[in-house]
Amino acid sequence: MNNQDLLAVAEEFGSPVYVYDAEKIISQYNRLTSAFNVEKLRIHYAVKALSNISILKLLNSLGCGLDTVSVQEVKLGLEAGVDPSRIIYTPNGVSLEEIEQVAALGAQINIDNLSILEQFGTRHPDTPVCIRINPHVMAGGNSKISVGHIDSKFGISIHQMPHLLRIVENTGMNINGIHMHTGSDILDIGVFLHASEILFDAARNFKDLEFLDFGSGFKVPYKEGDIETDIEDLGAQLTSKFEAFCKEYGRELTLAFEPGKYLVSEAGKFLARVNVIKQTTSTVFAGIDTGFNHLIRPMFYGSHHHISNISNPEGKERFYSVVGYICETDTFASNRRISEITEGDILDFSNAGAYSYSMSSNFNSRYRPAEVLWYKGEAHLIRKRETFEDLIKHQVPVDLDINVESAQSS
Repeated sequence: MNNQDLLAVAEEFGSPVYVYDAEKIISQYNRLTSAFNVEKLRIHYAVKALSNISILKLLNSLGCGLDTVSVQEVKLGLEAGVDPSRIIYTPNGVSLEEIEQVAALGAQINIDNLSILEQFGTRHPDTPVCIRINPHVMAGGNSKISVGHIDSKFGISIHQMPHLLRIVENTGMNINGIHMHTGSDILDIGVFLHASEILFDAARNFKDLEFLDFGSGFKVPYKEGDIETDIEDLGAQLTSKFEAFCKEYGRELTLAFEPGKYLVSEAGKFLARVNVIKQTTSTVFAGIDTGFNHLIRPMFYGSHHHISNISNPEGKERFYSVVGYICETDTFASNRRISEITEGDILDFSNAGAYSYSMSSNFNSRYRPAEVLWYKGEAHLIRKRETFEDLIKHQVPVDLDINVESAQSS
């Protein structure tokens, strides 16, 4: 997609609008699958990153499975045509009833706490279950996305292995996989490889495994010169370790990963129109027709999204603070060098494919934007922009017989 393509999308579908490049998703998937030279490889796309059914259908057509965290995500995958055998369900803190709902749908169950493991194993000993362990490894680019450390709510501690094994023995349940996920935006592959050794050690306690799931957390570049996970180096080193383990274990296991951001982040663009240029005594603000209701990552994670003015890409650069229209501090970028901006220009936010639309809301009663998939030179609308009717369709007006005078006196 070039600037003229993006401007045409903004003109046709309005702003703000999310645009996803299908070819970039395909190339990221191919790069990942090429990096790991193992006999059995399974990629499960993390639906939470971007859950539009058209994206799920695209990935399904490539042979990609799904990583889900709710029964609703499982149902979205089934709606997109994904076979339930290629869906893994890794919830946290959900009820036993929800897990049983998903098991009935045929997805692979992945349990991360001892209480539910014992209850599920007692009631469904024949249903294959994967166990999510907590390797107690601190990894990830932000405290909110580091999930494998000792204080994390995720996973069963490796130090609880004796208790875990007693539950498995007492229930006679079928453990077919071991899983871990240390965090997102991992730069040091040495940390990932260290955690993998812990996973191998845990796997040695189980004799009938079919797969080992290493989660994901691969980092993508957010700006020029930014570093990313060296997926080829990780692939070469982990492939060697995995093959050695399989030889020791006595059978070929499946190597599984659950990338989300890695597959869709760079494919996404978020386009917004400039409503106003506001000069103060110290700052030039570019106020745009969106806010953290549509793209919360900068305010929530402190994430960096490269911003370019595609209406004036060759203009002289000036310093701007790009802010939204929400009634709270709503800053996308502070004192950022951007080509000179005038009111009505379209700004392009890069790396908007992951955890962007999926974390949007109706805060301030604003409509969520449209989503567009760019494929083979054409724009395809894959989600309509919301309308006022969408805001109120699930609200239930109640007529209360209130006496105004008595209410005021009380």
